[in-house]
Amino acid sequence: MKTIVLGALTAMGLGSLVNAGPLMTPMSLAEDKAAPLILDIRGAAYDSGHIEGAVSAPYPLFRGPAENPGQLVPEEELEQRLRALGVTLDRPVVVVHQGSDDTDFGAAARVYWTLKSSGVTDLAILNGGMDAWRNAGLPVDDDPVVPVPSDVDIIFSDQWLASRADVQDIVAGRQNAALVDARPPAYYEGSMAHPAADRPGTLPGAQNLPHSEFFGGSAQIGDTTLAQSVAARLGLGAEAEVVSFCNTGHWAATEWFALSELAGMPNVKLYPESIVGYSQSGGEMENTPNLFQNLLRQVRGAN
Repeated sequence: MKTIVLGALTAMGLGSLVNAGPLMTPMSLAEDKAAPLILDIRGAAYDSGHIEGAVSAPYPLFRGPAENPGQLVPEEELEQRLRALGVTLDRPVVVVHQGSDDTDFGAAARVYWTLKSSGVTDLAILNGGMDAWRNAGLPVDDDPVVPVPSDVDIIFSDQWLASRADVQDIVAGRQNAALVDARPPAYYEGSMAHPAADRPGTLPGAQNLPHSEFFGGSAQIGDTTLAQSVAARLGLGAEAEVVSFCNTGHWAATEWFALSELAGMPNVKLYPESIVGYSQSGGEMENTPNLFQNLLRQVRGAN
């Protein structure tokens, strides 16, 4: 096994992703001449085969600590991580996940959101991920790629970010925005909770729009038409302010991606720490079971 060093020679072919939009098919990526930086976010699965030239960029690099996984990585630390991966602001980036199911897509969406917020403008996700690539019969490589570090400087934008303070203002009525809970109904209704959450429930006044609605029963996210159709169920105008949340900003990243990048709604923000962070802050919540109901839920969950 040889190690490939990805450096300046590859980057010399810089261009824009051809007809990519926010999503690429395996064939469009295989045929693209833009020499994109391919970030494989699967972690250990990278060693079992990846797209030739892809850099291993495990998903946890873009996430917070175990006690609050949705928390943002501090800007200076994120900058160092992006430099180590060879990310620059002028080179196209394609994010590759496993593609096993609709939940797995959230990892790619969260990385995409992080990169876009960091200033990377030419971005795409490989729809269907590595599973779709293999199913298309395209070649797989097992030679690890060592990127040449970049000197990228980032200023993390808050254009697509809702902070805890923003959400608290929305809940209190000091700020106007629609809160959209991307979780399955059981979480929204308070009968299930993330292990790191202080308590079950949802944000006051939130609508429930499960992230899975954007997939049409497939592991691949749907097209613009499906995204716009699902978005219409919110009953909001195209220019409406929307904040997407879930447990830890994973499913919510899918919802942000579908509403912002596919449906074309310009004022959609992601609340990255979501219910885990918010519940730990002691903020007001709805659909929270009483003490007896919560104990019963925990007993049932242990069986």
